[in-house]
Amino acid sequence: MPQGSGDVIALIDYGAGNLRSVDNALKAAGGSPTVTADPELVARADRIVLPGVGAFAACMGGLTAIPGMIEAMHRAVHDRGVPFLGVCVGMQLLADAGLEHGRTPGLGWIGGDVRLMTPGASHKVPHMGWNDVVPTRPHPLILPGEAYYLHSFVFDVADPADRLATTDHGGPITAAVGRGNIVGAQFHPEKSQAYGLAFLARFLAWKP
Repeated sequence: MPQGSGDVIALIDYGAGNLRSVDNALKAAGGSPTVTADPELVARADRIVLPGVGAFAACMGGLTAIPGMIEAMHRAVHDRGVPFLGVCVGMQLLADAGLEHGRTPGLGWIGGDVRLMTPGASHKVPHMGWNDVVPTRPHPLILPGEAYYLHSFVFDVADPADRLATTDHGGPITAAVGRGNIVGAQFHPEKSQAYGLAFLARFLAWKP
């Protein structure tokens, strides 16, 4: 399912550690992403991907450090309704706030907080390796399967309707979120082999 021939896919460069691997995975899935830190390109993009690994506060700081970037994302996603994908911390930044080392405001696009997971002694933190993706409601991007995870913090969504999938790590935790033209994946599609490439291909063809 290749992207539309004229689609501009903006892969936002704000210092995220998984930028290049997400870029390569999007290409392998049939896309032609443009790695960019230019708010004007983001504002007129046809699809937007926000990667991210590391600490919530550092990633949010990197995003806000680019003048006009958050406003450009808002214009594209909320005003024009372009499809948006957040990956790992890029998903977590959709939340109201991250609770690592105090409270750091997020984008506030999907209600809830990002907190340290507490799975109990039988499960280690970080949650690392292959685990299930279990859809909690129908969505064209989210299919059951196995994907690769690497994270210590979890997105506690305020509205259960915004949770698209869970996985289990000492109890159910959020694997994907979504609302309208916005989707976020806690798993790493760029590390999830066939499942991840198929997920990205569906995103590239998605018309919410």
